Amino acid sequence: MRHTLPLAPQFYVTAPQPCPYLDGRQERKLFTALQGDHAARLNDSLSKQGFRRSQNVLYRPACAECSACLSARIDVAKFAPNKSQRRVMRRNSGLRRTATSPWATEDQYDLFRRYLDGRHSDGGMADMDMFEFAAMVEETPIRTRLLEYRSCDDDSDAGLTAVCLTDILEDGVSMVYSFYDPTRAADSLGTHVILDHIALARELGLPFVYLGYWVPGSDKMHYKAGFAGVEVFASGAWQPLRDPADFESLTHPLDVEPISEQVARIKLPGLTVPNAG
Repeated sequence: MRHTLPLAPQFYVTAPQPCPYLDGRQERKLFTALQGDHAARLNDSLSKQGFRRSQNVLYRPACAECSACLSARIDVAKFAPNKSQRRVMRRNSGLRRTATSPWATEDQYDLFRRYLDGRHSDGGMADMDMFEFAAMVEETPIRTRLLEYRSCDDDSDAGLTAVCLTDILEDGVSMVYSFYDPTRAADSLGTHVILDHIALARELGLPFVYLGYWVPGSDKMHYKAGFAGVEVFASGAWQPLRDPADFESLTHPLDVEPISEQVARIKLPGLTVPNAG
């Protein structure tokens, strides 16, 4: 028997779990499957509305008492590096970027493990094995690339310094997940990878670099506010990132829309949105 996918995506909500960014908060996510012939169109459309991709799923925070997690992107035309970022660019001028297909290797996984052990040993990915890492990298129905950064004078696997799983959208590049050598903290490799994605977007003639989520009040996310041209998706629209204090009201439960209203506001490419399950 032939099975067909639904014309309109079905949206679901995860069960509450502890928030990884704000103490004492509960996190829930609104998500839908990313599959079928229209996966790229759906990903492009929902990325513009604050969704992120993880393998074959698109998700967006939909917490019952908080809406502080805001999707962030850099408007490339408005970006200019500050003094600190120019130093990072000079410090890492010996790194060379290469783009490959989304195919996981043992060398990437070794770097990934060292990164987690050194930076996020208590995080949600801490127990990921090689098979789970491969799934994160390879399970993608859209145009995805692995960007590897190596020393210009070391083409060996030992020279692998940083990696970023990157989606190519119709209006930008989306940094799905990046990791790097944790022993080189002084080189600010995370900042370098973002700066290089700004350069990549310019090379491709794309206007935005999607960074993931920014959370006011979270030290883990503070670095994203340091890039000129950052915008956040708040109250249904992209707007320039201002003083983080301007977004404090987003942590108040009375300012959070019911999930059914959040779903109703989602715009899809020529499709009708069903109610959340």
